[in-house]
Amino acid sequence: MQNGTRLAAVDLGSNSFRLEIGRLDHGQIHRTEYLKETVRQGNGLDSERNLTPEAMQRGWECLARFGERLAGFRKNEVRAVATQTLREARNRDEFLARAHQVLGFPIDVISGREEARLIYQGVAHMLPQSDERRLVVDIGGRSTEMILGQGLEALVMESYRVGSVAWSMKYFSDGEFTARAFTAAEVGAKAVLDEALNLYPAAGWEVAYGSSGTVGAVADVLVAAGMPQGMITREGLDWLLDRLLKAQSVDRLKLEGMKDDRRAVIGGGVSVLRAVFELLQITEMQVAQGALRHGVLYDLLDRERDTSDLRSATVQGLARKFAVDAAQAQRIGRTAVALFRQAGSGLPLPELTRAQRKLDWAAQLHEIGSHISHSDYHKHGAYILDNADAPGFALPETHRLSLLVLGHRGKLRKLEADFEDPVFVLQLLCLRLAVILCHARRDPDLKGMQMEMVVDNHRFVLACRSGWASAYPQSAHLLREEVLAWQKTPWTLIVASP
Repeated sequence: MQNGTRLAAVDLGSNSFRLEIGRLDHGQIHRTEYLKETVRQGNGLDSERNLTPEAMQRGWECLARFGERLAGFRKNEVRAVATQTLREARNRDEFLARAHQVLGFPIDVISGREEARLIYQGVAHMLPQSDERRLVVDIGGRSTEMILGQGLEALVMESYRVGSVAWSMKYFSDGEFTARAFTAAEVGAKAVLDEALNLYPAAGWEVAYGSSGTVGAVADVLVAAGMPQGMITREGLDWLLDRLLKAQSVDRLKLEGMKDDRRAVIGGGVSVLRAVFELLQITEMQVAQGALRHGVLYDLLDRERDTSDLRSATVQGLARKFAVDAAQAQRIGRTAVALFRQAGSGLPLPELTRAQRKLDWAAQLHEIGSHISHSDYHKHGAYILDNADAPGFALPETHRLSLLVLGHRGKLRKLEADFEDPVFVLQLLCLRLAVILCHARRDPDLKGMQMEMVVDNHRFVLACRSGWASAYPQSAHLLREEVLAWQKTPWTLIVASP
């Protein structure tokens, strides 16, 4: 990316939606615009974990406003991520379909650990370079992320299902502040966060940083009360708790420095923050400027540089962990990408490059299920990808990889995939053809072979040179079987040989 390029990150949090726009300048991203709206999707989950129509409408209206501001941005300059509420929502696909439409860009639902990694990247990039060992805590609306890291590297990452919105709904639903309610909320938070004692021991970090909403809101109130700027202490939290108890309720609460959108969730947020302080023996916490949205911006840069894309390292790590045949995986990857490059030549270059990279990742991982059992190994591989901790990947990305792995062999009619997406269908076909052509686990003879896609007619044509079928009768037989397999889909495969 060139200096001066504008980048944008959209954070669909449980309490607020945020839009951060920055301009690239020699590897650093400087803010040019920031928008925040309190949407409170986190309290819009019903007892069945479905988003209510009202919660979805609030989200769509906000994203439509963000989408108007993002008009003119290219696809590779914007990334939108969604966190705990949409991780939980059973009807998230309904929300996301329209959300994508009104925003104008796809929205990635990210795992808790991926959220933690991106939070750390945002915090670390906004801090001076240092070798200090850092504990970063981010208390969101429905989840709390904790990270141990050093420099720009996150070393230990975890996400816990406890947050300001969820805890306010659970322990302060009537809006009343009582000592009993705060005690119960803190005990409940510590019960969820208990395992953090082993992952984040006091000896493992030197400085504690707090990121985002709850920490920022508490810090603003403490500063307004005359306490040190950019710092939260145990004494400050004790003072704040006393003020909340004296107010007795949300309606009566009047605190200088507290914004109106924080009043309804401050009880839950303070309870969780006090539990974190006590559990991890924190005496003071510095307020970090960076947050999830900043990490998303810097991750956009990495995604444009294949050599530094964390996802490539994750794929390599999974391949090693499940002991794949590296030579065969590379062979399949080269063959699939070569075919894809021919048939997808009409795609815009950035989209072609990204799709080729993801196809190659699927090729590297297509046999990971063999580590469990050779029988139905494609099904085992798909399960692994749908459930693996995959740093750098959003949940839809790993699911798309799992569909490619699941569909690289076997019956296509059983594959629950979008056959109206020509890029995905082409990736799938090229992977299946590569597996066929490399069935003998040696480099295939691709001389004179040409691949073409006719999107309007839902047709693929694979042309082979004269004499190829007789020279490779087993491969030719497998290709005839593949032609039959595609007859069960909206697409047609034609294998032509003079």
